[in-house]
Amino acid sequence: MRAIAHPCLLVGAFLILGPFANGQNAPLRDRLSLNTGWRFQKGDPAGAGGRLAYEKIKPWVIATGNEFVRNRDAAKPARPEGNLGADIPYTKREFDDRNWRQLNLPHDWGIEGPFDQALPGETGKLPWAGVAWYRKHLNVPAGDRGRQLYLDIDGAMAYATVWLNGKFVGGWPYGYASFELDLTPYVEFGADNVIAIRLDNPPDSSRWYPGGGIYRNVWLVKTAPVHVSHWGTYVTTTDVSQSTATIKLNVSVDNNSASSANVTLSTQIFELVSGQKTGKPISSSVPITTTIAAGANNSSTMTMRVTNPKLWNLQAPNLYAAITTVEQNGERLDSYETVFGIRTIKFDVEKGFFLNGEHVRLNGVCDHHDLGPLGAALNTRALERQIELLKEMGVNAIRTSHNPPAPELLELCDRMGILVMDEAFDAWRRAKKKNDYHLLFDDWHEKDLRAQVRRDRNHPSIILWSIGNEIGEQGNAEGHKLAAELAAIVHAEDLTRPVTAGANNQNSGYNGFQKTVDVFGYNYKPNEYGAFRSINSNIPLIATETASTVSSRGEYFFPVIEDKGRGRADFQVSSYDFYAPPWAFPPDTEFRGLDEFPFTGGEFVWTGFDYLGEPTPYGGDSGTPLTFSDPAIQAAMNAQLRESGKITVPSRSSYFGIIDLAGFKKDRFYIYQARWRPDLPMAHILPHWNWPERVGQVTPVHVYSSGDEAELFLNGKSLGRKRKGQYEYRFRWDDVKYEPGELKVVTYKNGKHWAEDVMRTTGPAAKLTLKADRVTIRADGQDLSFVTVTVSDRDGLLVPRSHNRLRFELDGPGEIVAVDNGDATSLESFQSKERKAYNGLCLVIVRAKPGQAGQIRLKAQADNVAGAELRISSVR
Repeated sequence: MRAIAHPCLLVGAFLILGPFANGQNAPLRDRLSLNTGWRFQKGDPAGAGGRLAYEKIKPWVIATGNEFVRNRDAAKPARPEGNLGADIPYTKREFDDRNWRQLNLPHDWGIEGPFDQALPGETGKLPWAGVAWYRKHLNVPAGDRGRQLYLDIDGAMAYATVWLNGKFVGGWPYGYASFELDLTPYVEFGADNVIAIRLDNPPDSSRWYPGGGIYRNVWLVKTAPVHVSHWGTYVTTTDVSQSTATIKLNVSVDNNSASSANVTLSTQIFELVSGQKTGKPISSSVPITTTIAAGANNSSTMTMRVTNPKLWNLQAPNLYAAITTVEQNGERLDSYETVFGIRTIKFDVEKGFFLNGEHVRLNGVCDHHDLGPLGAALNTRALERQIELLKEMGVNAIRTSHNPPAPELLELCDRMGILVMDEAFDAWRRAKKKNDYHLLFDDWHEKDLRAQVRRDRNHPSIILWSIGNEIGEQGNAEGHKLAAELAAIVHAEDLTRPVTAGANNQNSGYNGFQKTVDVFGYNYKPNEYGAFRSINSNIPLIATETASTVSSRGEYFFPVIEDKGRGRADFQVSSYDFYAPPWAFPPDTEFRGLDEFPFTGGEFVWTGFDYLGEPTPYGGDSGTPLTFSDPAIQAAMNAQLRESGKITVPSRSSYFGIIDLAGFKKDRFYIYQARWRPDLPMAHILPHWNWPERVGQVTPVHVYSSGDEAELFLNGKSLGRKRKGQYEYRFRWDDVKYEPGELKVVTYKNGKHWAEDVMRTTGPAAKLTLKADRVTIRADGQDLSFVTVTVSDRDGLLVPRSHNRLRFELDGPGEIVAVDNGDATSLESFQSKERKAYNGLCLVIVRAKPGQAGQIRLKAQADNVAGAELRISSVR
């Protein structure tokens, strides 16, 4: 038996300001948000004529990021002579941009729409492709002369190129990458400086909605010439026990001065409580003195010991901060904060995953990066809400599909106790789309992968690095060499975690590809786990992507046919949770595979949330006859099919999510909660019980519960008590004949009463109700309140199949930033103040205006029902 063991690791490095514990002033390091006050314009200036297309400017751009090139056989490209783009008006400092749109970052221009039925559904029918420019005026004080200034961009979609004061600075094409550019040679101190950033989103470059714009945070970093390098710390922990842990901190220091520097490095470790350092340092390093040549950098390692460490785990995600100081001749030059956690991880061939020596089944989901109606633009509160909902379901792991995530997601996972598979690429040299990453792979894969690992390797939440998803090269020897190369790059940057990949080719478990990774990951192969183990007795196994069940919240179609290719109508999918694409499976099938072969470490379900794009099974122009309940729609679609041979699909978003695009729970939420939180008393009935057209007809009733027995009652009459058999994950009463009234289920566990659920036939829609996830939010221009609007009967019960048109008004120091209903076929603007409810629900997202405290009043109205009002407090 072979185990892959990896000692505990860390969290991302953060920059700190303010006084130290000894009362001295902070050193010369600032990290300032550059998110406000940008000017934005779509398209290139007249006469640019495509001169800035990537293939034409590549020699300039690929000279960026040479610090990440370690391949001895790869020559580090040098920038050509001259100044790229010097004659392009938008790069020039003196260009008059006052007529451009003013906005704040993060920004996604695609989410603003409008939806266009002519655009492909696989990328959300939104206008994310094209060229756009951002410009920002920045006054740099004369007092900063002598400091180093850096522009840090957490993510820009895509092919970013940057100028300062008309001088080309650098660029980075991968839209999911974070990168840093040195502004110092181009800054004019004591003057107005202008940053100009061009983005180019090629069409046919993504299989899902990628967004468009500078969609993550942007920072200005100021340091002394001698300072800790970008992402320049690396924490590892060894000899971890309840009584002690050894902390090793490798620190890289840059010397950008004109002469060599003799510096002293020291580090203090503090406990963090709610993100703040507490008390005195609990450990300190022995100071190290090192000499760094001019224009060079040096790395040094400090070793410390923590007694009685508070381990990072899922229940108590304890964190520490290592404060590293750089001094020269007694003067502080720099300080750098690295947040980390102390824990151990191990992947065992026979038993799966272990955290701090305890077995943990990976209850994971895959998620794309968009935030539903907010688009790709990062918002920390929106991410936090997603994680809260996932944790309620029982999720303990997230796979960042299929790209590096926002740094804030990792910070939240560190703080909230969620494990992470950090993924790099969706394509290598073989294309999935005409303009996808395969065009960049040869020039950029080493830089992109090293940068990702170096940025993220201090996060204790990360337990796996994934080098690719469903890569086309799985089946050939050349692809296996690429996989080995990528794995070696990861291991060179971090030896504390294993490498994996999401493999959808069944043969990749046997053809040699499986030997290029430390932990093998199968996508959609629940019936293959036993065969894989019989051939690969020493390779740990996980299910990197599972289920891909499709459903629409609140939709149920009859008769209920247990065939994964059925259950479709009106561009929706039935929520009986039997339905999946040809390659995929209902949840029950994957559960059985994992239970039959428990050595499999766990699963990552596709997906936690619905996302923009990829509306499988309506994923494009369909040539397949589709079923519609409305005869008029059916006739129109039949005519369209006869005329053109295809049907134009209206869907804008996926059906895969366990939670819909608005963040409302589908029925599937509860089958996963029942499995992943077995100690939580819960029961959930489906479908709803409003079927006036089905009186006397068979209407199957299913129940998801963490109990092992259940009895169903219809209007007080028992319909039988059932017990789950082996490999059964739901209770089923498939012969129930509908009559209005009350369905009630009583569940039991180990013979004792466990949980109940009730589903009642409602009256007609009578009123709206509003409920906010938080009624107090910060007046920082970022914090959000997510308000659920429910169409209710007079008793307050949600009225299923209600689609009232809702109107919203807001008074006070706030704004409505997005509205959605979770309907994959809705092409109404997310920014509209009106929207139809979808099966009784709608979502309104409210943001407080920066610096403005007070009461925000949200009103909801609809015809023929009573409106509702809600107050939200904005506080400074």
